[in-house]
Amino acid sequence: MARLRQLRIVPYGRGTGCNMLFKVSILFLLGMVVIAMIGKLLFPGAIGRAVRKRIGSASSCGRCGRYVIGSNGCDCGKKG
Repeated sequence: MARLRQLRIVPYGRGTGCNMLFKVSILFLLGMVVIAMIGKLLFPGAIGRAVRKRIGSASSCGRCGRYVIGSNGCDCGKKG
């Protein structure tokens, strides 16, 4: 009985490791932000180049700029 009286129930968040987990997750997210900022400074147009390269392979109309699917051409030059 005396042993049961000595056990104290600790509320969630105090002494359960939750505080440490919160600190580690915040530090991880801050580290990811720092890495992203460094990458943005070193390679400012890298994402734009990759997207342009992917989109550039698709053919587009010279007049209206829409993507041309198939070999018939764009509808902007055809009359209703």
